[in-house]
Amino acid sequence: MPKDDRPRSIPVTAGGGARRIPPREEPVKVLTPRHIYDHLDRYVIGQTAAKRAVATAAHQHLKRIEQRRSGKATLLRKSNLLLMGPTGSGKTHIARKLADLLEVPFTTEAGYYGKDVEVMVAELLFKSGHSIDATQRGIIFIDEIDKIARRSGSMRTGAGSRDIGGEGVQQALLKLLEGREIFVPLNVTQHWNKHDFVEIDTADILFICAGTFTDLHQVQVDKTVGFGSEGRRMGSSRLRVKELIEYGMLAELLGRLLAREYREALLLDGVELELQESALKAIVEYSVEKKLGARALRSILEEVLADVMFDAPEKRGEKVVIDRKYALARLKRVDASALRD
Repeated sequence: MPKDDRPRSIPVTAGGGARRIPPREEPVKVLTPRHIYDHLDRYVIGQTAAKRAVATAAHQHLKRIEQRRSGKATLLRKSNLLLMGPTGSGKTHIARKLADLLEVPFTTEAGYYGKDVEVMVAELLFKSGHSIDATQRGIIFIDEIDKIARRSGSMRTGAGSRDIGGEGVQQALLKLLEGREIFVPLNVTQHWNKHDFVEIDTADILFICAGTFTDLHQVQVDKTVGFGSEGRRMGSSRLRVKELIEYGMLAELLGRLLAREYREALLLDGVELELQESALKAIVEYSVEKKLGARALRSILEEVLADVMFDAPEKRGEKVVIDRKYALARLKRVDASALRD
C-alpha cells in the first residue's frame, strides 16, 4: 500500500472537543503460535515457558481481531498476559520483539505512577502515527505492575507503608484490560483541555503486564500467568473450591464455562477437544488438595491445556482427548503457590 494511502494521521480542528472517527481497518494475518515462538526464539535466549505463553496469547489475540472484523457474534474471550520474573530476565524484550513481528505499535510503561491510565493509550496512539486502527491492534507493556499492587497488612511497600492508592489504579487498569471505549487526547504533552480527544476501543489492544513480585514467597523465575477479561478482580469472592463443590457449583463453573471456552477456541483452529470427566475430576481434586481459591481454576486449566493450545493450528482436523493420566502429568508441573487467591 502506498505510504500516502495509509491512515496515519487525524486532522485536528480548532476549539477542541471529543470526536468519534471510524478507523480504517487493515487486514489481519493470524500467525500460529509456532511461527510466533520461532520468531521470539531467534532474539530471546532461554525463557522457553514465557515465549510459549506469549506466542499462544498473541495467536489468540489475532484470532479475536479477525473474528470481530468478520462480524462473528461469538468472540474469543479477551486474553491479556502477566509475566512474573526478576529484572533483566527479558520480559520487555520479548514484548518488543512480538510487536515487531506483528507490525503493531508498542509502548511501555515502567513504574506506573501519577498518570491517568488513559495516557498509556494516548501514547500508543502517538506511536501509531495517530492511526486509530493500528492503535486498536497495538501492544501496551506495563512493567513493575507489582508496585501498584494493593498490599495486605503483612506485605508492605519499600517505604514501610501500605500502597493505599494501588487498588484504585488497578480498578482503572482493569477497565482497559477488559475492553472499553474511551476518549484519549491526541497530544499527551499538553493540557487535556486545550486539544482534541478521539475515541479508542481497547477491546483488541494486547496488554502485557510484568513484575518481579519480590514480596511473594516461592515465586519461580520465568513464571507466566494468563488472565482473561475478568482479570484478577479486586475484592472478588474468595470462595474455596471445597465450598463450591458442596454447593454443586464447580461442575458448572469448570465443565460448562471454562472448558467450553477452550473447546470453542480450539474449534476455530479445526481441532476438536474432548475433556474427559476423569480429567476434570483430577483438576478438582488437585484444587482441593492444594487449597486453591476459585479464581485459580482458569489458571489450572490453562496449565493443563498449554501445549494443546500451542500446537492447535498445526493439528487441524484432529481430535485431542484429555484424560486423567494426561491431566495428572501436567498438574505435576503446576506451581500451586503462585495460583492461590
